[in-house]
Amino acid sequence: MNKHWQAHWIRHPEFQGIAPIGLLHKEADPQPGSVHPPELKHHHTLFRKEIDLAAEQLEKLRLDISADDYYKLYINGIFVAQGPAQGYPFHYHYNRLDVTPYMAVGRNVIAVHVYYQGLVNRAYNSGDLRQGLIAELTTAGEPEPLAETDESWRCARTMEYGAGDAATTGYDTQYIEHIDSRLAFHGWRAASYDDSGWLTPAALGLEHTGYMLFEQPTPPVEVYRKNPARVQRIGDDHYLVDFGEEITGQFTMKARGEAGTVVEIRCGEEQDDEGHVRYEMRCNCNYREQWTLSGHEDELEPFEYKAFRYVEVIGPDGALDEQTFAAVVRHYPLKDAQSGSFRSEDRLLSGIWDICGRAVRNCAQESYVDCPSREKGQYLGDNTITGHAHLYLSGDSRMVRKALRDFALSTAVCPGMMAVAPGNFMQEIADFSCQWPMQLLTYYRHTGDAEFLREMLPYAEGIVEYFRKYRRADGLLADVKDKWNLVDWPDNLRDGYDFPLTRPAGDGCHNVINALYYGCMKSVQEIKDELQMEYEDALPGFKTAFLAAFYRPESRLFTDAVNSGHSSLHAVVFPLLFGLAPEEAVTALVAEIRRKRFSCGVYMAYFVLKALAGVREYPLIYELITGDDEHSWSQMLREGATTCFEAWGKDQKWNTSLCHAWGSAPIPVVIEDIIGLKPARPGWGEVSFEPQLPPGMKPFHLRIAVPGGTVEVRYDGKAAELVLPDQAVRRPAGR
Repeated sequence: MNKHWQAHWIRHPEFQGIAPIGLLHKEADPQPGSVHPPELKHHHTLFRKEIDLAAEQLEKLRLDISADDYYKLYINGIFVAQGPAQGYPFHYHYNRLDVTPYMAVGRNVIAVHVYYQGLVNRAYNSGDLRQGLIAELTTAGEPEPLAETDESWRCARTMEYGAGDAATTGYDTQYIEHIDSRLAFHGWRAASYDDSGWLTPAALGLEHTGYMLFEQPTPPVEVYRKNPARVQRIGDDHYLVDFGEEITGQFTMKARGEAGTVVEIRCGEEQDDEGHVRYEMRCNCNYREQWTLSGHEDELEPFEYKAFRYVEVIGPDGALDEQTFAAVVRHYPLKDAQSGSFRSEDRLLSGIWDICGRAVRNCAQESYVDCPSREKGQYLGDNTITGHAHLYLSGDSRMVRKALRDFALSTAVCPGMMAVAPGNFMQEIADFSCQWPMQLLTYYRHTGDAEFLREMLPYAEGIVEYFRKYRRADGLLADVKDKWNLVDWPDNLRDGYDFPLTRPAGDGCHNVINALYYGCMKSVQEIKDELQMEYEDALPGFKTAFLAAFYRPESRLFTDAVNSGHSSLHAVVFPLLFGLAPEEAVTALVAEIRRKRFSCGVYMAYFVLKALAGVREYPLIYELITGDDEHSWSQMLREGATTCFEAWGKDQKWNTSLCHAWGSAPIPVVIEDIIGLKPARPGWGEVSFEPQLPPGMKPFHLRIAVPGGTVEVRYDGKAAELVLPDQAVRRPAGR
């Protein structure tokens, strides 16, 4: 806890006296806790506080604020911010906001919309009956708050968004919001609103709540309006709205009609064969909602966010104002002057970069979410790719640092880490746990943050130690059953991997989990090298056992399992990636990858490309990125993608999300392995620039932000020029 709070934690009175439910448990264990009262689910509470300010108090006004599950803050009727990033109660976040521009001399009102969802899912730390708000307003040089949450605030539950018996969508990810504006508290955000009929909140000292509050290490999400790219009227009361690209956010509009008039809103990522919005989405979300008008001019303001490109609006003629159709977009802040950009005369390569970049943008919310639709969860394995790409797109390492800590905190549940964190949805994937030390090294190489590296080292060592219990006599892991053995996803894109990947996994010893565990140990040793710490080298003995179990000298390939004769792409790639392959096997392994290409999922593509980079197979890397196979980014573009998909094509998975940032591998690979730009020393203290541009590559311009300024690479078709903050270096195009 990094500050002393004078404010109280305030809750709607319906939560007074209710004990929280403990929901943290190993995935295979039964969920603890009692039954959740259904009437407290999908609970929207409005909180208000009016204060008078003098002119001398309007200097550097700061509001510290948090809520469970989530808040949207308004001051004097103007939207300010929303949050916080989700967290476990023992490490919960608050936001520190500069609210000086929103305050004025005289009467001011702080209005907060707090949402408690009540479902156990990947999106929220909810379902635990923890609800409420805490806030303190201070000014420069004054030790005492100007305002703080206590029993002087007023609150009311609004039923405008429905109740806990409403339908949910996705994997119980969110409630369908059938908004009834007749039930709204119109004008509640204004200082002139009469809240005398509202309730007094239940107040409790923070020390009695079980929360430990830490300032959120990342900024709140950026929120802004986006106008449609096209609005088509397809009937007297029927509009099709196209925003031109997939976005994450809400649809908003204004309408006026008789009280009880219903407007239907359908959102989706694509259109169906008849040109209507496919609101029953292939990713298992149903975005069909109804909005009931109040009889006055109403504004549609959904609380939850969706992933969509298209909206269909159906309502009575004359009630709808198409000039007000807009999206409220939200994502982690990306400043144009600092964000990474790439433009090439090769339209295909530019298109691939664009769909990957938009997916990373859309999936970077308060945490990295696997998709902003069906799950909205931060998955450890996805972060290997998404976090790497986001470092280059944003020039901002705070999000990766926070994600690493999120998973370190999940060791409160299991020292081998959870697959989803934070959140009260318990899922464990062994493959993902083994990648966390790799992610920590990537962060360190981009930032040079040795203090954080040292702080996180015990968690990395804890993963290595956790899996020791599965070691057999030769040191290899076998029967890893308490966590899912994923290999790849979806399961139909595992290239026939010959091992029972049931849940729990089958008996025996298989290739991928052992290769990943070797990579995990290798990363921990590299971390200790960076920190100049001594250790006993565990790699040679493990490598000897791995080769004896899985390497077949006659084919110079690796098999999927100890007793298998099958060599999947995955069994080939991971040994090559982590340096487990003998030198004489490299040619055969590369030839096998060239033959199989991306006979894998999109997630796995990152490891395929990075394995090839490790043996300097740059032409093949470029060929795979720009290929036109059925398994390619080209396939996504042919199917109309504006963000990269969860699978290579819409029909290659039974519930494909059309925005999934784990498909963004081309961004770090193009930068580091084709353009050849990467940090030569941690923190970009020195830049490595070794272009490996293939013959025929068209001119391009790359810009990325790094500590100390912006780095650019320009290629005119003959030579590549590196432009550093204080110098330019021209290099030949390639080998």
